[in-house]
Amino acid sequence: MVEMATGSSTTTIQNSGASLSSSESILTNYPLISAFLAFAIAQSIKFFTSWYKERRWDLKQLVGSGGMPSSHSATVAALAMAVGFQEGFGGSLFSIALILACVVMYDATGVRLQAGRQAEVLNQILYELPAEHPLSESRPLRELLGHTPPQVIAGGLLGLVTAVIGHLITILTTSRS
Repeated sequence: MVEMATGSSTTTIQNSGASLSSSESILTNYPLISAFLAFAIAQSIKFFTSWYKERRWDLKQLVGSGGMPSSHSATVAALAMAVGFQEGFGGSLFSIALILACVVMYDATGVRLQAGRQAEVLNQILYELPAEHPLSESRPLRELLGHTPPQVIAGGLLGLVTAVIGHLITILTTSRS
């Protein structure tokens, strides 16, 4: 509870859980940890898959977009599921997280995938330009931007599994204390 003096009166503002108790911190924020962990796992899978296919380490895979599985989908799916476990699946916070997840996943298979395909076509046009053309020296556009539906589904499932395992670990650790 916070009291504020305004002129001749004092106003009391009820704090609805926004302050952190000694046992709560960003390091114990289960939804945040689930989301970051799902992202890290998805990017690691891409990194090792790239090495397996090409027999060379590509550090760009650790932070790049596109590929299998979708790290964006894994992140938002883990976040939504973890929020649901923590706050309840009938609440406003879960609704917001679920809508965010749906928008991100839709965008990955829609707008971003199409932008990547357009980049492929534009890059092909650039490669075919004569050397004297002013645009022939242009840097190619990034082509791997979006995801195919299987990549998004795989990322979403990875996120759900990550959140469920995190939830089970949370239950086990709190039942022992």
